[in-house]
Amino acid sequence: MRWVLRSKIHKAVVTDADVAYVGSITIDKDLVEKAGFWPGEKVLVVSNTSGERLDTYVILGEPGEICMNGAAAHRIKPGEEVIIMGFELSDKEIEPKNILVDSKNRFVRYLR
Repeated sequence: MRWVLRSKIHKAVVTDADVAYVGSITIDKDLVEKAGFWPGEKVLVVSNTSGERLDTYVILGEPGEICMNGAAAHRIKPGEEVIIMGFELSDKEIEPKNILVDSKNRFVRYLR
């Protein structure tokens, strides 16, 4: 068994950060569906801007929304470009669902 990439949102831009929220990352509902994430799913968030890496979980958001919540809001700030990844434990290769978004977090295309 191996941990393999199953889903990725590539080059999203953080639109907000809310330290007062309980925790998680809020992601545009349509992007969650296109990438194949589930609400509550554990994800790895990597900042292309600062190099920060953290694990959190998905909450559904409004169009264009990518919001770091709780303690994660101290580490990744609005305006940072991030990659959001989900993994699966499998005994076989998986074809990941990777999506590219533009600077307004709108779906551009699937990546191969």
